[in-house]
Amino acid sequence: MKKHFVRFTILTLLLAMFASVNTEQASAKTTKELDDKINQLEKEKSELNDKKGSLDQNKKETEGKISDNLSKQGSTEKKIKELDTKLDNTRIDIEKKETEIEKTNQEIDDLSKEIKKLKKEIEALKKRIEQRKEILRDRLRALQKNGGDIKYLEVLVGAQDMSDFISRASGVNALMDSDKKIVDELVKDQQALKEKQQSVKAKKAEVEEKREKQLQQKEDLERLKKELKGQKDKQDKLLSKLEKKHESLESHKVSIEDEKEILAQQESATQKAISMAEDEKASIQEEKRRQAEAEKRRKAAAKQRETQAKQSSAASSAPEPKSSTKATPSSGGSGQFTWPAAGTQSSGYGHRWGKLHAGIDIANATGTPIKAAAPGVVISTNTPNDGMMNGYGNVVLVAHSMNGKTYTTLYGHMNSISVSAGQKVTTDTEIGKLGSTGQSTGPHLHFEIHEGGWNAAKSNSVDPLTLLN
Repeated sequence: MKKHFVRFTILTLLLAMFASVNTEQASAKTTKELDDKINQLEKEKSELNDKKGSLDQNKKETEGKISDNLSKQGSTEKKIKELDTKLDNTRIDIEKKETEIEKTNQEIDDLSKEIKKLKKEIEALKKRIEQRKEILRDRLRALQKNGGDIKYLEVLVGAQDMSDFISRASGVNALMDSDKKIVDELVKDQQALKEKQQSVKAKKAEVEEKREKQLQQKEDLERLKKELKGQKDKQDKLLSKLEKKHESLESHKVSIEDEKEILAQQESATQKAISMAEDEKASIQEEKRRQAEAEKRRKAAAKQRETQAKQSSAASSAPEPKSSTKATPSSGGSGQFTWPAAGTQSSGYGHRWGKLHAGIDIANATGTPIKAAAPGVVISTNTPNDGMMNGYGNVVLVAHSMNGKTYTTLYGHMNSISVSAGQKVTTDTEIGKLGSTGQSTGPHLHFEIHEGGWNAAKSNSVDPLTLLN
């Protein structure tokens, strides 16, 4: 997972003291001043412990939120899987229904062809019926013209003999049978016509009803598919939101762990500063003791010389030699820093591209030596591979105590680092080489000065040009 800058909420007044125990520096401070500084450092060390406890609690709460988030992700993924299964089943049902509809449409097409065929048969029946009706009408007209059934009787009565009667009777029966057959066929054709019309009508209604039902079922399935798709989209959005929140929580957890590491380094530097102050205090006390003994010996020698002078009239007028003191060299201007590297200022302090450029850039060739801008203690060193303070590349943080005020300096984009956390440095200490690591467009040193401890918000950064010699 990608790591982000540690956003510090602490503003640690880390007093990283740099003091030699030689006689000249020891005389520059009083034990009261050192006692005050030790007390202040102990107080700050206690505050660091309190902040570590707060970070532990914050980390525990964050881990709880991560666990809850992962549980919700699992539940959401389960719902998405169930919805995917339902969607797949619905798609299959829709495909089946479309196949059924296609089959029914084919039935309708076949029925339409059958209807066309039946219409032709019906037309043929109608013609035969009309033909038979016409025959019957002709027969009826002939019967009506000849007097109806009486004519049949006249035919039989007019027979000459039995043979003629039998012959005539057979002709009448044949004629009557012919008429009856025509009538029977007419009735049969009319009945067939009616049945075929009813059959076609019923079958058409049945198939159309079947198709309407299938279309409604497909419409219901499409609606269900749309609803399931909407539910799945909603769950996908929820899962995406949970994943982003998880990433944010993991990043926050990493930030807490990074901040704890920096805090531990600051606590270590504070403890070292306390030890240095105590050593300096002991050195001052030892120097005072030596000076007191020297003063005591000086006074004894002076008294002895005075006694000898009184006893010797020749020596009474001789001047007593004066003692000389050696000047204590200055440890630097008040609140001033030296340039950490030779080169040309390529960028200044201030806002650009919508954000604060919290330092100055000093351009020079790769490998140019970089030195501490003031005496102090190294808080931390980080590289691009350790995931902390991304963008700065190889970077060093140094804490300083100057004229009762604390500062933190930052040296970024270094080609290499020559110091380690907790190391005491002076303006002669080379802390690394100039380079172009991290988010850099060319070899240069990015240099920042912060009043108090460094924080990612850069809220306490100052323009280095106001403090550089």
